[in-house]
Amino acid sequence: MPHRDMLNPLEALAQLLREDRRYRREAYVFVFEALSYAQEVLGFGRETVADPGSADEAAQVERHITGQELCEAVRLLAMDQFGLMAKTVLNSWGIRNTGDIGEIVFNLLRIGQMRKTPEDRREDFDDVFDFDEAFRQPFAVES
Repeated sequence: MPHRDMLNPLEALAQLLREDRRYRREAYVFVFEALSYAQEVLGFGRETVADPGSADEAAQVERHITGQELCEAVRLLAMDQFGLMAKTVLNSWGIRNTGDIGEIVFNLLRIGQMRKTPEDRREDFDDVFDFDEAFRQPFAVES
């Protein structure tokens, strides 16, 4: 039987936020948004069958995103939503490098709010890109 807090995703997240104060609630919400963005907008991921024994396989097909793909989706979505302030906003939520994205994902896995494949590792998120370089936006000086 699941732990009673696991039955309510909001309570599970609230408990996680109390236990691990490194990241703000917005960071977790944004990583979820980036996952959807990666799958639906960017077309990242490979299709996998969530429950191969299911009679309704069409409803069980998921798009699995790698750690590197999710990091790139976080970067692109942050730049799209926050522009020149993207790095500042992510930093204010506790996300200072791609390893932090991995920590958030594995916290969400621990409370049952995300799924992983046997190949997924926390280290997949380490050093995917340098935050200073990745969020530096080129600009043109008009004369």
